[in-house]
Amino acid sequence: MGFTEIPCIPVESLAAFASNGALVGRQGRARLSSLDANLFPPSPSPPLPPTTHISIQRPGPPPCPMSVRSLTLASWRGGGAFKLLPLLQLLQGHSGVCLQPRRNMMGTFSSGFLLCSLLVLLQKPGAQGVPPQVRGHLCRTRPTDLVFIIDSSRSVRPREFEKIKVFLSQVIESLDVGPNTTRVGVVNYASAVKHEFPLKAHGTKASLLQAVRKIEPLSTGTMTGLAIQFAINKAFSEVEGARLKFPEISKVAIVVTDGRPQDGVKDVSARAKESGIELFAIGVGRVDKHTLRQIASEPLEEHVDYVESYSVIEKLSKKFQEAFCVVSDLCATGDHDCQQICNSSPGSYTCSCHDGFILNSDGKTCSACSGGGGGSATDLVFLIDGSKSVRPENFELVKRFISQIVDSLDVSDKMAQVGLVQYSSSVRQEFPLGRYKTKKDIKAAVKKMSYMEKGTMTGAALKYLIDNTFTISSGARPGAQKVGIVFTDGRSQDYINDAAKKAKELGFKMFAVGVGNAVEDELREIASDPVAEHYFYTADFKTINQIGKKLQNKICVEEDPCACESIVKFQTKVEELLQALTQKLEAVTKRLAALENNVI
Repeated sequence: MGFTEIPCIPVESLAAFASNGALVGRQGRARLSSLDANLFPPSPSPPLPPTTHISIQRPGPPPCPMSVRSLTLASWRGGGAFKLLPLLQLLQGHSGVCLQPRRNMMGTFSSGFLLCSLLVLLQKPGAQGVPPQVRGHLCRTRPTDLVFIIDSSRSVRPREFEKIKVFLSQVIESLDVGPNTTRVGVVNYASAVKHEFPLKAHGTKASLLQAVRKIEPLSTGTMTGLAIQFAINKAFSEVEGARLKFPEISKVAIVVTDGRPQDGVKDVSARAKESGIELFAIGVGRVDKHTLRQIASEPLEEHVDYVESYSVIEKLSKKFQEAFCVVSDLCATGDHDCQQICNSSPGSYTCSCHDGFILNSDGKTCSACSGGGGGSATDLVFLIDGSKSVRPENFELVKRFISQIVDSLDVSDKMAQVGLVQYSSSVRQEFPLGRYKTKKDIKAAVKKMSYMEKGTMTGAALKYLIDNTFTISSGARPGAQKVGIVFTDGRSQDYINDAAKKAKELGFKMFAVGVGNAVEDELREIASDPVAEHYFYTADFKTINQIGKKLQNKICVEEDPCACESIVKFQTKVEELLQALTQKLEAVTKRLAALENNVI
């Protein structure tokens, strides 16, 4: 039988006593009950022999000062043997000392792997001995005590309540659920409060999702303050599964409501925040937005969300998936589909290509550039939603988004010209095509743009684009490619289909960018074919810069793919270097603070 490598364990000797459910060593103890029950399912295979001795041999120089010399495994009296396959999988990729079975009175016992696995589990760091697990295609989530506080009052119709349950399930799907990772509880409220299940109730994702499916609406009043008080007193108590002795484990509550509460929320929410609970407030439809701000933790722009109906609440699940994400270097783990270069970002990644290649429309594969020069002239117009739902702070992010796109263009009389139109209840041309001849002047004009703050007449804005903006009298050039980028954050208050169809029939290349409450059917209606390459959506204004990067590539391809790709790659590299420098500075600051504390 071959050797299997495991990490070295810094104890002189260790005995595993499975009969009483504990692992006991000279330097510590770890309960078997704290391990994932799925790891040790009962098996009909023969039970383990009563005693098995394992010898540990070093393959070379000692990797640590001390190592395990010998081990003893007592017989398992808990009702069956272990399945070894999951445990063997735990050993893959580890290095250190070697494990070799030694003959005992029952002969050679080849299942000594089991002890290796237990040792590997025993020495893992993290809260209560087990670290966050890696979520395959997204990221790793931090250990959290998460409680959903959901409004099921009379105003929430049964079909709408089902949408809430879908939202809960989508967030849960993205988490590392387990007794030692993330625990989830649900508080259902109306005139009274019902504890659907506590934090300690479900140790697996499957059982959690099943429990969510069984939740029924209460269909009475709206006592939001009472529900938050219940969360403080009961849901986040140690007896219900909250890990109060572990301050590194976040306590998070997500409140979902659609109306004005019949009791006060300000004082009770303040008490919740003082007790260390981070509060997110999600409002739907006719909700009182002032109430949401009273409930939520600071900064409010990160903890308050509003959707116009329950039919779009599922869009917020992505925001919370990203919020719980801690580590996500998908490029390093190889969990990506990039043909040439993978660029990692929190919870995601982007692909790029080596010099002389251009990224294909699938965003993953690369093609050789056909040659430089000869780029085509482009008339690019931004059609920006300035409605009141955008909010002033987000409007500033939109202006940065525009400048980000402008930075990637070759602005000149022969290449790219830029125009800007803002709309709300009416349409206003900020500046026409060709007025500004340099990137600097365009970005300065964008910065000065004032916020209109009214309704959302996207159809009227598209008609204006056709009838006025892309005309010769407004600076458009015959033969130049016409590109429109429509940016919106909500449902249009007028009809868009005819204008969207006409724009595409006239040969305009239309990109649709939606944020927050934007209606994806409307975005698809605006976008050129193939639709999947011309419309973009994100739940949060703070992530629109990622859309900006994608648009840079797509607009550039029409001019000079290879030259433009180099510009974008250079910008990306600079951003990565600045981010790395910022992280290093933060690390230095923390070390200095730690040194100061030690000195004091």
